Amino acid sequence: MIKLMEVNKFNSHHINSFNGEFIVKSKLILDVTDDGISYTVEPVKPYKKRYEDNLINPDEYINNSERQIFFALFDNNFAGQIILRRNWNQYAYVEDICVDVQYRKMHIGERLISTAIKWAKEKELAGIVLETQNNNVTACKFYESCDFEIGGFDKYLYKGIDADTDEIAIYWYYFL
Repeated sequence: MIKLMEVNKFNSHHINSFNGEFIVKSKLILDVTDDGISYTVEPVKPYKKRYEDNLINPDEYINNSERQIFFALFDNNFAGQIILRRNWNQYAYVEDICVDVQYRKMHIGERLISTAIKWAKEKELAGIVLETQNNNVTACKFYESCDFEIGGFDKYLYKGIDADTDEIAIYWYYFL
């Protein structure tokens, strides 16, 4: 059974406690057309990837109407998180969403996104925006299955971290 819980001073130590590692097996090849942004999937030599933890001060999220962290619990075990904030453009911005490797394929991601949608509606926001990379195809397909649309991409965003990277940031939007 999946249960959602807001961050508080008693559970905030669970922030970033999830193994978000994944295997990259392919990447999206993006194309701009008159109808928007489309993509094809191209296989790559498999490799393991894990994002750096977000440096989060829990005090900025506890009892804050403009920011929130929700945890997903599966059978009372902490299984994932979604970190949200009201963005300057009246969208809810997903700073992070992560489901621990051992709890994937159990609909936890869908519940976290549903909770984000509910939070954004309560705040009377225009929708939700998040960013992921073209080499996280599983996440991209997941967002697409949740009715998010590609609104844009940035091929230079990660060049400051690694000048040789070919990762492309993709911005996904959900409209309320």
